[in-house]
Amino acid sequence: LNALGAWLKCGSLAPQRYPLTLAAQAVCAVAQVFILGLPSRIASVWFGPTEVSTACSVAVLGNQLGTAIGFLLPPVLVPNTPNDIDLMAHNIGIMFYGTAIVSTLLFFLTGVVFEEKPKYPPSHSQAILQTKPPEDYSYKQSIINLFKNIPFILLLISYGIMTGAFYSVSTLLNQMIVTHYEGEEVNAGRIGLTLVVAGMVGSIICGLWLDYTKTYKQTTLIVYILSFIGLLVFTFTLDLGYLIVVFVTGGVLGFFMTGYLPLGFEFAVEITYPESEGTSSGLLNASAQIFGIVFTLVQGKLTTDYSPRAGNIFLCAWIFVGIILTALIKSDLRRHNVNSGIMNLDIKAVPIDSPVEPESTILKMQSAL
Repeated sequence: LNALGAWLKCGSLAPQRYPLTLAAQAVCAVAQVFILGLPSRIASVWFGPTEVSTACSVAVLGNQLGTAIGFLLPPVLVPNTPNDIDLMAHNIGIMFYGTAIVSTLLFFLTGVVFEEKPKYPPSHSQAILQTKPPEDYSYKQSIINLFKNIPFILLLISYGIMTGAFYSVSTLLNQMIVTHYEGEEVNAGRIGLTLVVAGMVGSIICGLWLDYTKTYKQTTLIVYILSFIGLLVFTFTLDLGYLIVVFVTGGVLGFFMTGYLPLGFEFAVEITYPESEGTSSGLLNASAQIFGIVFTLVQGKLTTDYSPRAGNIFLCAWIFVGIILTALIKSDLRRHNVNSGIMNLDIKAVPIDSPVEPESTILKMQSAL
């Protein structure tokens, strides 16, 4: 879908084909829905208990890397040439065709190289899940189970608040910067890049920390509080007149707010096991998009009618609510408990194509537990 949308954009370069551009963007947006939920699923299926959170954070980093490239390359590939429309169209064409070629290459690599799952389950929690027949899985029942899970509902709302606030800040960052620093559009883009790059570092560090400590709730709550403090500092230093201060506070804000993303995914998988990782992460992303749209509209209105400080204080109030909700989450680490309960027992994972009878595998698991 992403490759298809990219090629549709290549056919929409003429001004009269603007509706095709919107349709192509819609196709890419639909593709993103499936891609955003992959990090926790791929990490759980392919990586063991001591590396699963790091793997998830690296996958999230890939998404942030794309965002960083989006901040960096378009202004370089398509410079502002209002007096030469033909040159601008030519530059946009180069960007569109380059994106389409890269997307198509990734499509073929995924089809040729990527496998659905490893031969041996990487953890006991995955080994248990693989003993269940696929026909026993019900997406509808999985959704019902998740919405009956109170800790997950609290995480669903708090994740939506934090990530929605990050989306809103990222979207309105240029407007906030230009309001206080007229003519600094280029530096506004650089501050956005700083925010994203710092967030990539934060994602990796948070993933490594989770694999080392397994302190999911504590880490999530601390990062939430630090994000709240970071946004407060950013809000009240934005109008001091020193761009270097905005670079620093923006980087700190991005470090913690983006570092929260893999924490939310992994915490959700822990408290909802054995439900599908893709289902829980999909709901988290849906919550983030809903809050992101609402926050962007409201913060944009407050920023335009009053000041950037008013819009940021609005986000701070909501993030404070998210802190309270996160503190109320019961830390029932189901996946970690399953892995820890049989970690030291003499049970070997069975290859997924092994001729061993499923009944004997289940009996082994039950006797071990």
